[in-house]
Amino acid sequence: MKHLEKNIKRLLTAVILLTISNISPIFAQNDANKVIGGFEAIGPEFDPMDSVEVSLLTCSPHEEIYSLYGHSALRWHEGETDLVFNWGMFSFSKPYFALRFVFGLTDYELAAYPFDRFWPYYKQWGSSITEQVLNLTNDEKRQLQNLLGENLQPENRIYRYNFFYNNCSTKPRDIVEKSINGQVIYNEREDYEPSFRDMVRECNRNHLWSKCGNDMLLGLKADIKTNRSEQEFLPMNLMQDFAHAQIYKDGEYRPLVKEQRMLVMPGVQQIEPDFILTPTQMALLLLAISIAIALYEWKRKIPAKWYDVLLMTVQGLAGVVLTVMIFSQHPTTSINLNLLLFNPLPLLFIPAIIKGKRGPWRKVQLTMLILFAIGGIFQSYAEGIWIVALCLLIRLKK
Repeated sequence: MKHLEKNIKRLLTAVILLTISNISPIFAQNDANKVIGGFEAIGPEFDPMDSVEVSLLTCSPHEEIYSLYGHSALRWHEGETDLVFNWGMFSFSKPYFALRFVFGLTDYELAAYPFDRFWPYYKQWGSSITEQVLNLTNDEKRQLQNLLGENLQPENRIYRYNFFYNNCSTKPRDIVEKSINGQVIYNEREDYEPSFRDMVRECNRNHLWSKCGNDMLLGLKADIKTNRSEQEFLPMNLMQDFAHAQIYKDGEYRPLVKEQRMLVMPGVQQIEPDFILTPTQMALLLLAISIAIALYEWKRKIPAKWYDVLLMTVQGLAGVVLTVMIFSQHPTTSINLNLLLFNPLPLLFIPAIIKGKRGPWRKVQLTMLILFAIGGIFQSYAEGIWIVALCLLIRLKK
């Protein structure tokens, strides 16, 4: 069965490559009067690329966790040939997908398939699809055709995915820019300088635990203001930038987009409920428990070693994850000031706490809390983390 699936996949790839290579053949001048597609081309000015329409497709986000950021693709439309070029193909079934994604070792793939297989998926999730028809010359379409064909080759269609710098939004942008004979001039938005963290938070506004997790993993570099090119990792930003971009060549300007239309109207989306408590509510609950246990210890004069061990275990294990992320290929995780508080050190002091030797750990924990507080000046921390830090501070009592 697996061999059959592989053979079918190879056959489909071959058919697509053959289709792309024959989307619009380049005709010599003396072939201009040939009959093409049942219609006679009249006059020497005929160019088969006249009937080709190339578009950027932008799909609005929907509530699946992997689709909170939207999606981009290219559409090549010529008569009955209507294909979508999608750089966002991946498989959850591949070994260690989640782990590879965290470490920035995920490979995505370019696929070309009929447009009629593309848009129904987004419609069923309530996402809109906006089409921006690109204002390309025939020579630019030919150049784009060649680039798409090259990208579809087996040795080229798989690429190393990077969430911020090399994804389903930056790939279409780069190949379009490369096909243009001239320079794409963008209208820079002076009043829009969000950080990567700001943009990720906005996309996760309805998923507070996802936002909290992202904030824990993203480091100091995610708080730096981004430029226009960096902001285009989000499809909606790329769509807006394309809408106002101009192509400059030999002293003349022309708009990059000649027409914008809504292919699929936005539908009703059902927001999947998060955990019953928000991160802040969970942190407040932890604070209440910490205060209650501290009062119990004060009244009974008995230290709750088990609670210290529990907090130190969670703190240390979270630190192990953040420490491992230092080695991730994601460029925004290497310098993470959350490590000033959430690191593996607490695990090393658990035996001393069990033996009742709290003095050395108090000094280490207090130092980490102070450094963590200073780090908050430079890095934005996750929701509820300051409350968690307060819980750890309470445990420093004698």
